[in-house]
Amino acid sequence: MPRLMFYCQQILGMGHLVRSMEIVRGLIPNFQVCFINGGEIVEGFEIPDGTEVVNLPAIKTDSEFQELRVVDSAYTLEEVKDMRCAELLQVFDSFQPDVLMVELFPFGRRSFSFELIPLLEHAKARGTKVVCSLRDIVVTKSDRTKHEENICKLMNQYFDLLLVHGDPYLQPLDETFSRVADLNCEVKFTGYVVQPQPEPVTELPNVNADKPLILVSVGGGRFGHELLDCVVETAPILKHQLPHQIQVFTGPFMPEWKLLELQSKAATSPNIRVDRYTPNLLSYMQKAELSISMSGYNTTMNVLTTGVRSMLLPFTGNDDQEQSIRAEKLAHLGVVELIRSSDLNPNEFAKKIVFYLQQQPTQLKFDCAGVEKTAVQLKHFLQQQQQSSVEVVKA
Repeated sequence: MPRLMFYCQQILGMGHLVRSMEIVRGLIPNFQVCFINGGEIVEGFEIPDGTEVVNLPAIKTDSEFQELRVVDSAYTLEEVKDMRCAELLQVFDSFQPDVLMVELFPFGRRSFSFELIPLLEHAKARGTKVVCSLRDIVVTKSDRTKHEENICKLMNQYFDLLLVHGDPYLQPLDETFSRVADLNCEVKFTGYVVQPQPEPVTELPNVNADKPLILVSVGGGRFGHELLDCVVETAPILKHQLPHQIQVFTGPFMPEWKLLELQSKAATSPNIRVDRYTPNLLSYMQKAELSISMSGYNTTMNVLTTGVRSMLLPFTGNDDQEQSIRAEKLAHLGVVELIRSSDLNPNEFAKKIVFYLQQQPTQLKFDCAGVEKTAVQLKHFLQQQQQSSVEVVKA
């Protein structure tokens, strides 16, 4: 069975970890997988059986300034960088992968070049095939020309295959990365990576089956606080306008003080409950009349696959346009309702919710076979490489 080493670094939320682990879930039947997690460990997060996981000394970022920070304050950032770099090379030599799969880099995560460039050099020197795992939308930079030039240089120097986890009919890659034609490696779309729909459940904790459910979530919880503040302040207004219950999940990385603040404010409204995290978000979404959330990749895919009515607030910090591009496109198609920062006024937000629940959203058909197709494409890619090697030897 071929060996695959998968590098994933989540720094702000947990979307990259969720998507990467779904891909791993699909690889397990045909690959021996060693998963490298560079971010914080999420308690209760499910790891597929048979996956070897290496948790590097964790690094995260400050949500406002994007500065790298260590999670374990016993070490300095430079010490952690050295530790991580050495451990990556040691794991590579011990595991001896046939394929090294790197999530996002070099389209993002360039601040992790300190460990990724040595790892990529190590892999290429040993003849290991290198694959980039990329979401549907590339984050654009202020100096786009220079940014894309650097991407092309690194891709052409180190990578053998680019797998784009999206549907080109919905989101072409060249809309956010204009230099696709300048990449020397193969570029393949896998379809969107989605979480499998769980078996429907009759009961969920703290959910009254007799009342419509409004589900509110903000991914990992490091941002989106303004949305949660507005929802908590809207709850007392909304309880007089329609029968419902609101379940809020703040995310595992929500600061403790902020969670307690939201719970304290929500305690005065019987129609809202605030909890930190659930590994069963999809089950809640299946039950919900309405989902209110950010527009990250995984949450948006959950919305599309469950068909729940959805209101999306894009994250726009640090001039990041990824979520705005996704949400605005879906809103234009009539699939979701777009939330803008100017809508986050409790009275206006209550009206917006009531009005939207009276509408019938458009259902969207899209390629959501990303898990299965990624496994098939990787298996086929390796077979091609092995066949080419045999033909070279015969020649």
